[in-house]
Amino acid sequence: MNRIQLFTFVFCLLASVTAISAQKSIPSVEIKTLDGKTVNIQKYTQSGKITVLSFWATWCKPCQQELDAISEVYPEWQEKYGVQLVAVTIDTQRALAKVGPMVESKGWEYIILSDPNGAMPAALNFQSIPQTFLLDAKGNVIYEHTGYIPGNEFDMEEKIKAAAGKK
Repeated sequence: MNRIQLFTFVFCLLASVTAISAQKSIPSVEIKTLDGKTVNIQKYTQSGKITVLSFWATWCKPCQQELDAISEVYPEWQEKYGVQLVAVTIDTQRALAKVGPMVESKGWEYIILSDPNGAMPAALNFQSIPQTFLLDAKGNVIYEHTGYIPGNEFDMEEKIKAAAGKK
């Protein structure tokens, strides 16, 4: 191996190690509460709690299925692991009027925020929902998935348990 090849090999190896060890975190993005107040998503993602960050919409049936399934185990997650769930609707401004009544009728006891302009999907580079991120207590993304398959909540609980240092 000549020097140029060796340098290229070492550079690529270091770049790979750096990319693997870099942890993804949620960027600073302004979104809204359901009553229209502007908040930074990092207020919730860097709160010192394990956080489930779920992106959904009122028209998305798999989103509703996932949030319904999690609502059945969420009180236990809160008690055992101190988890918080932040559900961010990407419904348009026009459709936001449906969000509150849906949340109430479903009995979801999550933090509900809205992103009618799509700032979060753009910042996190995703197009499909449901899109769910699991963040450790420091706000680092430790797991993510797109879509919903019944039982995903149990897989997520295993990851939450690991993040909480529980066996």
